Amino acid sequence: MRKKLIMMALMCLSTIGMSAQTAKQVLDKCAKVVGTKGGASAAFTMSHPKMGKTSGTIAIKGVKFHATSAEAIVWYDGKTQWTYMKSTEEVNVSTPTKAQQNRINPYNFINLYKSGYKYLMTKKNGLFVIHLTPTGSNPEMYISVNQKTYVPTLVKMKDKSGWNEIHISKFKATPLKDTVFKFNSKDFPNAEVVDLR
Repeated sequence: MRKKLIMMALMCLSTIGMSAQTAKQVLDKCAKVVGTKGGASAAFTMSHPKMGKTSGTIAIKGVKFHATSAEAIVWYDGKTQWTYMKSTEEVNVSTPTKAQQNRINPYNFINLYKSGYKYLMTKKNGLFVIHLTPTGSNPEMYISVNQKTYVPTLVKMKDKSGWNEIHISKFKATPLKDTVFKFNSKDFPNAEVVDLR
């Protein structure tokens, strides 16, 4: 009897290990698709308890991104972020923290998931649904990935205010120039630039 219990326990542990390994493999494939060298673009709908709901488009290349919504346009070149508010024609220049980048860039999980997490994966409606439980100071996350294309369709990330939920659609790999990720004042001659660094 004791031998059977030990065998069952070992089987359970090996299943958990295989599940975690499989989840990591899925995220690795997803990161490879999203992090395509030349760049990629997609449409998104983001909702947050404090910031409300917004929709738009995003272009990414490595850690760089450029997002456009009805309210604002954001450029991030890997170090500096420019946020143009359409209603006030004001451009805020900043150096965002990791937490701020997580809230704005739906693809920031590409770099986050690789360390400091335990994984649990389930399958639902043609998706891999991966729950990432932090072992340190990282945010708790859920990532839903298409089982055929390995493109992410939903990223949920928890912060102090609650869950930041980002639905992703129309993903496409496309070559992008680095200038896409920098604010060009010539394109916004009436904008007031406010340096918050």
